[in-house]
Amino acid sequence: MKTVYSYLVFLVVFFNCSTTIPLSVDKTPTHETLNIESKVLKETRVINIWVPSDYFKGSDSYPVLYMPDGGLKEDFSHVANTLSDLILANKIPPTILVGIENTERRRDLTGPTQVEKDKEIAPVVGGSANFRNFIKTELIPEINQKFRTTSERGIIGESLAGLFVTETLFLEPNLFDYYIAFDPSIWWNNYEIEKTAKDQLAKFPNTEKRYWFAGSDAPDIYTHTEKLANLLKNENLPNLKWNYSAEPKQDHNTIFRATKEKAMIWTMNKK
Repeated sequence: MKTVYSYLVFLVVFFNCSTTIPLSVDKTPTHETLNIESKVLKETRVINIWVPSDYFKGSDSYPVLYMPDGGLKEDFSHVANTLSDLILANKIPPTILVGIENTERRRDLTGPTQVEKDKEIAPVVGGSANFRNFIKTELIPEINQKFRTTSERGIIGESLAGLFVTETLFLEPNLFDYYIAFDPSIWWNNYEIEKTAKDQLAKFPNTEKRYWFAGSDAPDIYTHTEKLANLLKNENLPNLKWNYSAEPKQDHNTIFRATKEKAMIWTMNKK
């Protein structure tokens, strides 16, 4: 009974986490909001876009960072503000941020699962492939049409969004050039990502990809992010540049804000 109770507490913490700092402390940056009528998802999706301060001063094109949990009441503002600070300090190249506001978060960010306890977290789960198809076939073309973009793009996410980021790296690595995942919930479906990673890496593309991921003090996170790091080390793919940041002083509720700057600096600078 104690084990079941602990598992339920674990689910509450992990599935409801996207930020821990009161949103009122995050200044909402100047941004544009689009509504996309998605044929793939069969619903309207709200998209928030932030551009660097120099965007309107010239004709340069910019790389794009995509982000689930990208609503104004989610993580959009603090990530945009951090990007702005790092760009002004010349620590990362100017980059557009595209935040995808949630409708059914647990549906969109999880793959199929055979674990009954996983299925209890929402009426519908397992929609990550469909959500990825929306990003690939509807969102990215829309952003490329409306904004001056380069071909380089990345994706960033925490917890379930980190699961989605990591799943995308292994299942459709060519969709992005770089991937950032904080405390990815790779325990989903009895650690399927961890178990299938070696086989997926055998099919990895020849083009260079970058992956930064971090694990907090949460036992069901760091034990498996460390296993994933060891697997990546052993496989040693020359075209996959990766960095694992063990964060034992951070918990699941603090790791995103505590480590986002070093994650962006390492991942967004090609050199």
